[in-house]
Amino acid sequence: MQHSKLPERPATLLLEDGTRFEGEAIGKIGVSGGEICFNTGMTGYQEIYTDPSYYGQIIINTTAHIGNYGVIDEEQESAHPQIRAIVVNSFSEGFSRKQADSALQKYLEDHEVVGITNIDTRQLVRHIRSKGAMNAIISSEDQSPEVLKKQLVEIPSMDGLELSSVVSTKEAYLLGDESAPIRVAVLDLGIKTSILNNLLKRGCQCKVFPGKTSYAEMAKWQPHGYFISNGPGDPAAMDYAIKTVKDILEHDQPLFGICLGHQLLGLACGIPTFKMHHGHRGLNHPVKNLETGLGEMTSQNHGFSVNLDRAKEADNVTVTHINLNDNTVAGLKVHGKKAFSVQYHPESSPGPNDSLYLFDQFISLMK
Repeated sequence: MQHSKLPERPATLLLEDGTRFEGEAIGKIGVSGGEICFNTGMTGYQEIYTDPSYYGQIIINTTAHIGNYGVIDEEQESAHPQIRAIVVNSFSEGFSRKQADSALQKYLEDHEVVGITNIDTRQLVRHIRSKGAMNAIISSEDQSPEVLKKQLVEIPSMDGLELSSVVSTKEAYLLGDESAPIRVAVLDLGIKTSILNNLLKRGCQCKVFPGKTSYAEMAKWQPHGYFISNGPGDPAAMDYAIKTVKDILEHDQPLFGICLGHQLLGLACGIPTFKMHHGHRGLNHPVKNLETGLGEMTSQNHGFSVNLDRAKEADNVTVTHINLNDNTVAGLKVHGKKAFSVQYHPESSPGPNDSLYLFDQFISLMK
């Protein structure tokens, strides 16, 4: 086990409703704020921290021990951590995995991620489950409660916030073999590396386009289908992406959306989205496929959802999957079109592999 002792330094977590936790600093010494939310996954902390869908958020890991297997380059879902800060119960300064590149502490310091440990994360998660997602701030600097409160007030609400343009690629780029039989145009709204890997593994060439690219621009590449990615922020604030999805549907092209891509497909079909009380984030969410009657354990990360009642009333879509925990919409398909989407993460990184068939479904549509 690699080990080095961190010097103890006090840190404070302050929630928007005035609730306060005192603990010890981990990661970078500093101040950071954002929407606080929790992930119930028992493993995969590095994939969570580097998922662009978490941009601007503070993550509470509900697993008691974090850092015990270090970090490794191949488990990155993007080039660097996207989160604002982390909250953990027990932080491991050493790591036991021989293949790891470094300890989590060094990784957090290198990427300037602030954190707090030695607090009762069970109590904190129960509080958020009861009160709902809210903004919070973490400080490991000597700051008065008044200064922290003032800084916390200045953090924008996630409701109505457009963030995909911040995390999206700035330039289009190609992945895969140019002789591949299937070309997929990927609208990058905060895409995870594992999603791209699943398309490449199935013999696709992908061209990844910036989030604000129009349908007409992507169509010049003559793709066989369009993928609308996951990403952060409020889908209702993304008029540019809703228009692109509408144009893809209008031209009757194969389309697959995941997470934010699913919400945008709903909005493009006239179905509203809403901000959830505390969202779904974890690796063990049960979903029922209404077409096959089969259940799936799924990996999820979202704070917004498509309105179920409006989706059931709509004459242009069918609800294909339902979340068995709370009956929220987990999948859609568009009538008369080669277009479908799911609210969860079939690339399963981290998480179960139950839903990988959805990538095969997309390939079949394009063929």
